[in-house]
Amino acid sequence: MPNREVEPFAWMAFSAGGVAAAMFAPILLFLFGLALPLGWVSPDHAGLLDALGHPLTRLALLGVCAAALFHFAHRFRYTLYDGLQLARFGTVITAGCYGLAVLGSAAAAYILLLVL
Repeated sequence: MPNREVEPFAWMAFSAGGVAAAMFAPILLFLFGLALPLGWVSPDHAGLLDALGHPLTRLALLGVCAAALFHFAHRFRYTLYDGLQLARFGTVITAGCYGLAVLGSAAAAYILLLVL
């Protein structure tokens, strides 16, 4: 069986994270960073809990968090490789970047799916 590269999957996670971050993060930042604190939108506490209690909302938030973390991991990996010329530490950098993305995704899954 030939040794297959994981590079296409890393680029796929990078692009998915970029799209998720570009489309959903500004909306979430506007709502929870400006609109709610300034009183432009005033949903009641029960309404927010109902929205967060829906399984599709939780899965969508988990998807945005995980995709953005993998986007960051891939971008940071190549910043270390090319920008700082640390390609000689490729295995450690790859394991560290994607390992942190996996740990962050697992923490987000724990919080969104089990705690809330």
